[in-house]
Amino acid sequence: MDMVERYVGKLFDRRYQINRVIGVGGMAVVFEAQDIVLNRKVALKMLRDEISGDEQAVRRFVNESRAVSMLSHPNIVKIFDVSVRGNLKYIVMERVEGITLKSYMQKKGALTTEEVLSYSEQVLRALDHAHSKGIIHRDIKPQNILLLKNGKVKVTDFGIAKLPNAEAAPMNEKAIGTVYYVSPEQASGKEIDGRSDLYSVGVLMYEMATGALPFNADTPGSVALMQVTEQPKAPSEIKPDIPRGLEQIILGAMEKNPDRRFQSAAQMLRYIERLNSNPGYVFRTQKETPDGQGPLGNNMKKKKKSSKRTRRQSHSMFPIILGVSFAFGIVMIVSLIMGLDMVLKNQNANTPTSVEVPGVVGSVYGPDVEKLFDSRIFKLEIEPVYDAGYPENTVIEQEPAGGEMRKVLPNKQYCTVKLTVSRGAETLRVPDYSMLEYRSVRIAAEKLGFQCVVEGIDNEMVPVGNVVYTNPAAGTQVEHGSTLTIYYSKGTTVMQVTVPKLTDLTPKEAYERMNGELRVGEVTYDYSETVPAGYILSQSLTSGVKVVKGSTVNFVISLGPRPETGQTPGGTDPGGTTPGGTTPGGTTPGGSDQQTPVNPESLPPIRQE
Repeated sequence: MDMVERYVGKLFDRRYQINRVIGVGGMAVVFEAQDIVLNRKVALKMLRDEISGDEQAVRRFVNESRAVSMLSHPNIVKIFDVSVRGNLKYIVMERVEGITLKSYMQKKGALTTEEVLSYSEQVLRALDHAHSKGIIHRDIKPQNILLLKNGKVKVTDFGIAKLPNAEAAPMNEKAIGTVYYVSPEQASGKEIDGRSDLYSVGVLMYEMATGALPFNADTPGSVALMQVTEQPKAPSEIKPDIPRGLEQIILGAMEKNPDRRFQSAAQMLRYIERLNSNPGYVFRTQKETPDGQGPLGNNMKKKKKSSKRTRRQSHSMFPIILGVSFAFGIVMIVSLIMGLDMVLKNQNANTPTSVEVPGVVGSVYGPDVEKLFDSRIFKLEIEPVYDAGYPENTVIEQEPAGGEMRKVLPNKQYCTVKLTVSRGAETLRVPDYSMLEYRSVRIAAEKLGFQCVVEGIDNEMVPVGNVVYTNPAAGTQVEHGSTLTIYYSKGTTVMQVTVPKLTDLTPKEAYERMNGELRVGEVTYDYSETVPAGYILSQSLTSGVKVVKGSTVNFVISLGPRPETGQTPGGTDPGGTTPGGTTPGGTTPGGSDQQTPVNPESLPPIRQE
């Protein structure tokens, strides 16, 4: 702890003032810091000194910053800045006032059904957003979920996330994550996808609902093996009051075979939302898989009842004749019915049918939503819009509204339904504007969609009028319409001060008159018949002239009159006087005409900065 405490009070990159240590982990230490540019509290996650040279640790650290910079979601911790220069490697994130979900569970034990559903829903929304960007978290666990006081959760630590188009990981990095929450395919080093995160969510829900982990053993290797080979105990065996529907979702998410699980975070989220609206609901049907075995494990196949016909033997011709006659009569009746049916069909084909418009506002647009709109009856028109208030692919509006009745002629006259679908927040990547003229930068940035603020700062390295840096920094992904502060160079501001008259003053008086605007330079001593010993005889800068603030001024301090023959400075005169001492006639300025020579070392020095 002492090693990291030394950073408290330091200023990183002339911007982030370290306030205190929030937490220390195996790889990184997290500080609370103050962003003095934007005047806000942030969390600064710094790679620990002892592993800052570890290539794999640095790669994981950079990986986290790359992953989160691609994401923008209210349930994911935001990243504001990244620095990997030299030995100081850190990520600046939003400051979240809360505790980890793990800490909360350790204090409370098993959570209520409402809490389990609420926290799971928010985690799934975060994963749905990440998966839509091609990012797989790979380390979902309660330690990586922050719980705020208002019940909101934020997913953090994307250090081992799989990025889109990332190179295949080496063999020793495939099975990564925490073994208690890792999916079977991840534990066995197989290829993974978003469904692996859903398995981890299932384990997380299991622990929240029961207060216990589904698999536990003495060694991590044993736990990983159990994840691959063993089935978890039903949650209701641990906590009998767990709703059946919640247990179905948990066990469905924890299916060993990824094809038997929920196939997307959005799909699992729909089941959570249904249970949220009715906690006592029990899922009885499933259509996601061809064989009827959905992620909830309910086999809803129905067995068809077979019927056997018994035949009676007849040895008489009468039954045969009767049968033929009966068959002929049946054929005639069927012919009449078919003819009548064709007439009715032709008539019905031109008769409008009333249908109810399905309501899908708030749903995630995809194949499941499209299935609700029979292509013989409805035609869909999709209007994508950017809207930061809704997650990507969420249906914001529909026209006609759900529940309204419309008349249609199947396959002839359709009901057109217009769905307005969110594209999420429109994001922009901040260009690198450094060293460019700030006025042209402002025009270009505003054309891209930024709200610009310009501010001049002192800088001796960048030419006057050119951009020093921007906030957010270059390369950062931000929402359309975000504020971009452009800091441009004003050069070095030179402040001038007037040199005061310092002669005939004591060193203390001179120092006070300088008022910190000038610096003391070289101090020498000389004899003077006119200036008393200990007073300033001369100054190197002429009083009344203007010089740059902080300029150096040299002084000559008087030693008093030159001693008579036979005396040396600091020696003893015939009267037995001592340097700096007092004779009966007096030796101080303003005393008698006879003065004793002064030893320079006995004079009060002028303080130097």
